[in-house]
Amino acid sequence: MCPGNMPPQCFCNANMYNVIILGLSFMFIYTAFHTTSMVQITVLHSASNTTRQGDGFVSLGIIYATFGLCNWIAPVVIFLCGTKISMIMAGVTYLLFIMSFLKPVYWTLYLGSFLVGFGAAVIWAALSAFLAKSFDSKAMPRNSGIFWALFQCSLLLGNLYSYFTFQGKEVISDQLRIQLFAGLSGACGFGVLLLFLLRSKVRPPPLSSVEHFTKELVHSPVNIADVKSTFLRAFQLLKNRNMQLLFIPFLYVGIEITFFSGVYGTCLANNKHFGQEAKALIGLSGMFIGVGEILGGSTLAILGKLTQHYDKAPFIFMGYLSHITACYLAFLNLPFDSAQGESNSPTYIPSSIAVALVCSFLLGFTDSIFNTQVLAIVGTMFIEDAVAAFSLCKFFQCFAAAISFLYSIALPLQWQLLIIVILSTCSAILFFSLK
Repeated sequence: MCPGNMPPQCFCNANMYNVIILGLSFMFIYTAFHTTSMVQITVLHSASNTTRQGDGFVSLGIIYATFGLCNWIAPVVIFLCGTKISMIMAGVTYLLFIMSFLKPVYWTLYLGSFLVGFGAAVIWAALSAFLAKSFDSKAMPRNSGIFWALFQCSLLLGNLYSYFTFQGKEVISDQLRIQLFAGLSGACGFGVLLLFLLRSKVRPPPLSSVEHFTKELVHSPVNIADVKSTFLRAFQLLKNRNMQLLFIPFLYVGIEITFFSGVYGTCLANNKHFGQEAKALIGLSGMFIGVGEILGGSTLAILGKLTQHYDKAPFIFMGYLSHITACYLAFLNLPFDSAQGESNSPTYIPSSIAVALVCSFLLGFTDSIFNTQVLAIVGTMFIEDAVAAFSLCKFFQCFAAAISFLYSIALPLQWQLLIIVILSTCSAILFFSLK
């Protein structure tokens, strides 16, 4: 620790420390949450007395609906509690949600879903605020890259644990469920504890900005006024033609998140053609989705200069083609009623684990491509109204995800895939038409 007037390298070391702590914390928290969201539908279907334990699709729908609504009030929570405390409180909601599966009862499940939806809105808004306050613009790309590299590992670690826990098990017993969620609760709890180690206010403000910074703290109601202004400006943006053209892509991204994060793994676990490996495929599929996400992000980073010459067309076409291919393979490889329960219904081709994992990879790759492009388009089109535009984007995505989880309770797989293909096609056309 540097005493007195700290030299610049001390601040750099402290900032790097914060980046690593944040990355590790979110990695452990989302290792637990991503794995839980992928397995919870199957776990609840396999448990006894399911009428008392709730439905996984409903739970996930509540999470995303709450996330979308609380997205508007999260800045107020951060203003009142501060970024670090807000992230810690939000992390605790993730822990409570995951612990509810140790002894699942419908009211604790749905209450936990509501809490984690609120926590998700707060933790991501607080993360953005913490990064913006702690790092200067020159260090932001490097620090963001380090954070996301650590964060993306969450898709690999938790699903690897899930794979070995379920391997060779046709039925998920109470003991097996407790073993899985005890481990995930421990990972989440460790991630929350890491947040306590964050160092606050490590970036020294320029001397010329000290007076402004002091006034900002004293006249803090301005921050609340900014929240209100953002909310009103978001409604005004609804009249903007470019924003209206983006409504369908927003909805599409929300629905494809639903499919790969909850529906697809459930279909694999319910496919009786896979035998004893069916339940373990949830974890294996999640790992391949993670690899697709990482490779997709890396591809965009490496080939990013192409956008200077060809706009975003090559990436959009690549994402569209990969998603259509994934949907077609899933259509051929899985029983149509596998989203609602265990099934040995005939498929167009013999159900293949290799084909299923190729689909998983393509789903992760597609999500990385389209999410990145949506954020890039919104960020460049609405520079003056970035906060309001991103709030609208997140609201529509979460709304679509919530609706999608709810209709997945009864809608057969082929119709879910048709909805995705139609929205994917319309989104690609709209992306190409935007300038």
